[in-house]
Amino acid sequence: MAMLITGNLLGAGILAVPIILGPAGLLPSLTGIFLMWGLMFYTALIYADQKSLVDSETADLPTFFGREMGGGVKWVTIVANLIILYGVLVAYLTGVTTIVKNLFNLPVPQAVILIFYFALAVGLTSLGMGALRKGNAALMVVMWVTFGILVFMASRQAEAQRLSFMEWGYFPAGLPILVTAFHFHNLIPTVCRSLKQDKRAIRRAIFLGTFIGLVMHSIWVIVVEAALPVAGSGQGNIMYAFARNLPATVPLSQLLGSKAFTQIGLAFAVVAMTAAFMANGTALMSFLRDLTATYFKSQNRLLVWLCAFIPPLTVALVYPQVFLVAMNVVGGTGEDIIFGILPGIILLKYSRPGTWKRLSGYMLVVIFGLILLLELGQETGLLHISPDVEYWTAKPTN
Repeated sequence: MAMLITGNLLGAGILAVPIILGPAGLLPSLTGIFLMWGLMFYTALIYADQKSLVDSETADLPTFFGREMGGGVKWVTIVANLIILYGVLVAYLTGVTTIVKNLFNLPVPQAVILIFYFALAVGLTSLGMGALRKGNAALMVVMWVTFGILVFMASRQAEAQRLSFMEWGYFPAGLPILVTAFHFHNLIPTVCRSLKQDKRAIRRAIFLGTFIGLVMHSIWVIVVEAALPVAGSGQGNIMYAFARNLPATVPLSQLLGSKAFTQIGLAFAVVAMTAAFMANGTALMSFLRDLTATYFKSQNRLLVWLCAFIPPLTVALVYPQVFLVAMNVVGGTGEDIIFGILPGIILLKYSRPGTWKRLSGYMLVVIFGLILLLELGQETGLLHISPDVEYWTAKPTN
């Protein structure tokens, strides 16, 4: 279960974080990573302690919130969770196909690459929980090996002076992506059922899975920000990737000019996103089974499968260049509400006044409420905290 959690944390998030936070500098990046790990770890424990979340084989977040907080909150949860799960599946589909198209210039339309990868990822996800457990272990081994090689090769281009750069004004822009990077909470019902409600085992699995993700995110951000200039001529810089919604492996490949790095980077990206796709696809099917069982009195597998996978495929085909945009929207809205604000409200509802749990509930509501306002401000154009691409592109390489 810990490996399943880690696999979910190392999907599109690890490839997006250095690009979004790179213009802020290393210290702001690491501060955000450790802060968000702590917050998301805490909200995960809050959910894991809710026994009614998994009181039946079909129970999931809609049933839980409908029982605990009423129909209004239940529908907010349903809408937000659909944004999350459909959004991350779109990000994985577009992320992998964008990498393949940009690095290899294959003489086929991007839609063909996308459909081929969709068939692979969905086929693996559809094999069920038993196959997911076994397959995830193998994927994690490949992920760690390719990750280690990427870190070693990229570190040879590292320049220590790049790590001293700081621009805290861009720090808030990365918070929605960090929420997405440390999101795995849809797996909590699956984890709790698989570990037979053993609270100690559940907490150990959550800590170990998220801590491994924390270490890998930190190492990756250090290496990428040391290897890539923020801006400059050519394609091997952070702003080039930021302006084009590209994962971090694309500008690194352009900078290094190494076929070996390109191939290993592709392997890492495909494995990381496939592991996360399988975990989130499984969570989405569990979520939709809860909805269909409640509202349609049906647990038809074909209906659940079609509802789970056809919408993200359609969006990815229509909007193939939305990798970073999808990650921002998912983290700043859906995940922020369900896995940030609502856990705080749960603490406020069930903890006594003056206790540390009540105070931490207020803290969660305030922090994640501010992140939600930041994201809504950016999406509506009322607030601009992302780096200006034209300004940075005009600056000399640093």
